[in-house]
Parts: sequence; C-alpha cells; structure tokens
Amino acid sequence: MTAPTVASTAPEPVGRLGVPIAAQDALAYLDALGAWRDQRRAELAHLDEAALASPERDALTGDVQLSMALWQSVSERYDLLVTTWDSGRAGVAERERLSALIWGRLDTTVDPATTGRRLPAGGLSVSLPEACRLSDALVGALRTRLSLDPVQADLADRLRQLRAQVERVRDLVGEEPAGPSHDGATRRLATLDATVTDLVGDAQRGADVGGRVPGAEVEAARLERDLIVGAATRRAARRDAARARTQRAELEARGQALRALADRCVAELRPAPRLAVPDVAALGPVPEDAAAVDAYLARLDAVGRALTQAHTAYQSALDERDELLGRLEAYGAKAAGSGLRPDAAGDLAELRRRAVDELGSRPADLERGRALVAAYQAYLGSRAEHGGTP
Repeated sequence: MTAPTVASTAPEPVGRLGVPIAAQDALAYLDALGAWRDQRRAELAHLDEAALASPERDALTGDVQLSMALWQSVSERYDLLVTTWDSGRAGVAERERLSALIWGRLDTTVDPATTGRRLPAGGLSVSLPEACRLSDALVGALRTRLSLDPVQADLADRLRQLRAQVERVRDLVGEEPAGPSHDGATRRLATLDATVTDLVGDAQRGADVGGRVPGAEVEAARLERDLIVGAATRRAARRDAARARTQRAELEARGQALRALADRCVAELRPAPRLAVPDVAALGPVPEDAAAVDAYLARLDAVGRALTQAHTAYQSALDERDELLGRLEAYGAKAAGSGLRPDAAGDLAELRRRAVDELGSRPADLERGRALVAAYQAYLGSRAEHGGTP
C-alpha cells in the first residue's frame, strides 16, 4: 500500500463576508485550493483502500465516509468559485460573490447512521474553511490510525502542526455555550494541551517522542472534529427553530383564513364539506431542544397538509357552484341563438330560472343545482337536434 508522503493542508481562506476579495488574493487562493482538492482526492483514495483492508474497517468507516462527503462539498463549491472567477474577468460584484461562496454555508450530506455520531438532520452545514479544516483533521487522524505516515516524517513539523491545532481547538472551545458540553471540551483541551506541551518539551531535551505523537494527533483531530460538528449542529438547530417559528406564523394565518372560508362555505352551500380545520396553537410554542424542534417541524408539516386538504375541499365546493352558474350562462347564450320555438324557449327559460334561483339561494342545494343545469343542457341539446321543433 502506498500513499502520498506528506498530507496536504488546506490553504488559509481570504476575504470576509460582504466584502469583495482582492483579485490577486482570489487568484492565489483558487490556485492553492485547487491543488489541495486534487491532492486530497488522491489521499482519500489511498485511505479508503487502506481502511477496507484494515482489521479496524468498521471503526474507520464513519470518518472515511465523512471525509468523502466533505471533499465532495468542497469540490462542488470550488467549481462555483472558479465559474464566478471566470478566468480573472470577475468584477466587484463577482468578487463579493466569491467572498459569499467562501464564507457562506455549504451543506454536506451525511448519513448519521454511517458516521456513528449525531449530525444535523439532512447534513452538516459548515463554511468552506471549516469543511477544509475538518477534512485536514480527519485525514490526519486516519493516516495515523492506518500507519500511513512515512517513517522519516519531520517530527518537528508534526509538533508544530499539533500546537497550531491546539490553538484552533482553543478558539472553538471558546465558542461553546456554557454547560456540560463546554465543560467536557475544556477538560479535553486541558489534557491535550498538557500532552502537547510535554511532547514539545521532551523533544527539545532530545527524548524520543515519536511513539507518543500519533496518539496526540488522533485526540487533537477527534476533538477538533467534535467541536466543528457541534458548532454546525447548533447552527442547524437555530436555523430549524427560526424556520419553525416562521412556518408556525404562516400556518396560523392560513388557519384563520381557512376557518373564514369554511364558515362561508357552510353558510352558502348544502351539503357543505365537514372537514376539521386544525389549530396550530394546539402545538404550543416552538421548543428550544434540537431533537424537539425536529419533531415539532414534523407536526407542523402534518398541520400544513391537513390545512391544504381542508382548503381544497371547501374551495372546490364553492368553485363548483360558480362553475354551474357559468355553464348556465353559456347555455343561455347558446339557446338565444338557436332559433328555438316559443314553447321550447319557454321551457328552457323556466329551467334556467329555477336553476339560478337554487344556485343563488343561501344555502344553495348543490345536488339540486347540478340536476337542474344537467336538465337544461339535455333539453337544449334535444331541441337543437330537431331544429327547435317540439
């Protein structure tokens, strides 16, 4: 089994959201990101082969799958960046769009059952730089666990990368909300920091720390991965809660309008549909817990479907009455131009009067109205076939 001798590292991102990227910065970043994308794909192919042949195949599958999904999302966003850059012909608006594509969210489709960890429903929403850093962390851990790092690896460089990773983790821990998750991450960071500090100190004194470095690299990668995923999960939960509040307000407005439509239908038609109009207020306020928000959204969808079904039933009944009156009007115009004999015209006039009276009454008997319009149509058809003769 062969593998690239040095793991690639994602380039530092440029620009910031809402601000056009300088042309030279955009060009340099796109070149570096393209090279990283190509090398990372080759690394993942080697890692996938090694994982399939490893006795720890089942334990490695989640990180391999997540790494592949991240690469796919980054690759698709890179294609959009290249298209927007348009070989350097990007103007100010396009360069601002480049910033949005770099710092905006990209959704990575991940199956939580495969990865073995809780992820946001439907995928992992991270920025392009976060996806690249997470990919670097996962690949580093996989290379170490699969023993694919070269024997002559630069230990000093690995220790520098470890120290830089500890600082990135420290920033991520600072973003964790207060609570058990923050406390647990703080303890893990303190342990990792102490371990890396010891490694650096021992290496500076000339001790052989090569056998201890891989364990620290794996723990650092896991901790950074968990924090990035946790932050993405919280963002998804906040986004879902906001969507639930918006959807709830829309359903409340629909429900009020539909109840008015149902009252009108019952007052104007007989028989009228008798479908219950669900009240979204019965669901209570939008919860804060992420899992509870998912269930709440599912109940909102069910309320939306019930409202749609009720709206269709009530509106269809009212539309049918209007359609019958329209048909009657069209048949009357046809009768007026058919040259019917007075007695046939009188019969039709009487049928039309009775149909109009019935359909215009409150409540209107739809079944009787249908029968009268059908009788008018049939009588008109029979008189027309005989040239208006009785």
